[in-house]
Parts: sequence; C-alpha cells; structure tokens
Amino acid sequence: MTASARLLIVGPQGSGKGTQGVRIAESFGIPVVSTGDIFRANIKDGTELGQQVTAILEAGDLVPDELTSEIVRDRLSQDDAAHGFLLDGYPRNTTQVGHLDEFLGARGEGLDAVILLDVPRGESLSRLKLRAAEQGRADDTDEAIAHRLDIYEHETAPILEVYGARGIVDTIDGVGSLDEITDRIFAALDARGLRVAV
Repeated sequence: MTASARLLIVGPQGSGKGTQGVRIAESFGIPVVSTGDIFRANIKDGTELGQQVTAILEAGDLVPDELTSEIVRDRLSQDDAAHGFLLDGYPRNTTQVGHLDEFLGARGEGLDAVILLDVPRGESLSRLKLRAAEQGRADDTDEAIAHRLDIYEHETAPILEVYGARGIVDTIDGVGSLDEITDRIFAALDARGLRVAV
C-alpha cells in the first residue's frame, strides 16, 4: 500500500535535501522528482535535451522556466507518480509555481506540504566546501557556491511566501544528525495527517 503525498522539499545547497528527500520518498513509496537529476541523466546520455541543457549551463545561465516545467510535467505524468511524488529543485521561482499550479490544478490536485530545511548560510558554505574537497567537484569553488546561495535566496525565497500564504510550509531545523532531521520532518508531516503507509 502506498501512502499518497505530494511534497516539495526546499533548502539551500548543502542543506541535505537530496538525502532527506530520498528517505521521505522511500518511506511514502513515491518517486523523487529532481530536476538536477533529470538534467544530469540527459547530459550523461547525450540526449537532445542534454545537449540543450549543457549549452545553457556552459553559458552560465539557468535552464529556462518553460523547458524545466515541460520536463517536470512529463515526469509527473508517469505512472509511478500517480499517487504522489517528492519534488526537489522545482519549482525554483514564482513563474514555475504558476506552471505547477496549472498542471496539478488540471488534475484536481495540489501540493500537500512544502518541507523547508532551514540551514544558516555559514553552515551551507562549510558543508559545500567539505563536499567539494571530498568529491573533487570542480564546480564547487567558493565563488560558485556563494553565487548559487545568492540565487537560492533571491529566487526561491519568494516561492516560500506563496506557499506560506497557503499554510503548507513546514520549516524544519536542518542542523543536526541525519536521523534527527528525518524525525523532525516525519513529525511535521504526521501533524498534517500525512502518515507513512505501513
């Protein structure tokens, strides 16, 4: 039995949302829909989309909203997302919120909860520097990290205002052990009546 939940996880780079997202999705039996993962898979496979995305990213730009939304709509239309999903990295701005509202609204659906992993900027920076050192990620320079955090703060913060006005944002303290943070998330979802199917 799958629990139905339509969730969005939000947090700055280095907040651990990728790891927590997988834990939540596995517990609910729903897929993680990560735009970053979709883009990376297409780039790796050399698809037409991958080539488009590569050219955009190499120019230092973000993938356009309409292209991103089209990819997400296609993914959410697949059978495994029929009973729910966990979005990671989308929507990242208010334009994309509109696209998602339109798509879900046409299906008579909406998001059940938005999980905000709240991590201080200094903590994000130190985690990302550690990850860069451990994984040898060339894109994790100090300047690139700071730039991505700036984009997050300017573009993503406004979506939290939109969802906050709907009363669906759960702000979770993102500092602590993995298990502590997971427990906080499940407690918040449980309080909304979103319980993991046994």
